[in-house]
Amino acid sequence: MRRITALFLLLVLALTPALAVQPDEMLKDPVLESRARALSEELRCLICQSQSIDESDATIARDLRILIRERLTKGDSDAAVKAFLVDRYGEYVLLKPAFAWHTALLWATPVVVLLIGGILAFGVMRRRRSTDPTALSADEEARIEALLARDR
Repeated sequence: MRRITALFLLLVLALTPALAVQPDEMLKDPVLESRARALSEELRCLICQSQSIDESDATIARDLRILIRERLTKGDSDAAVKAFLVDRYGEYVLLKPAFAWHTALLWATPVVVLLIGGILAFGVMRRRRSTDPTALSADEEARIEALLARDR
């Protein structure tokens, strides 16, 4: 029973998200640290691309986490920190870019693809439904009856 419990605990620990924030990066002020963590979860690692800087072990992610904490310590607001990073690295650094005219295609593409797929699926289903099977000719019916009579 102990082995099963130990294995279960090991699996639970393995499935918890691995956060890359090191103890030496953390701020002593819990309010500032929670703001820094929230910002770190919203920003993309420029090397890993699909991870936030909060999850990434990359050197640049560590540098960005430290930069965020320095800016927050100096009194910058969350919006000011984000604006600073966007000015420096572009909107690519945001995991969820803001909706604007230059990002409209990014936001609209999934909707457009779903609409086109739905229209195509509807057209295919409608076309399949509209083709009625043709009735059998008298000769075909006679051949079927002969085959059925032979099997009886």
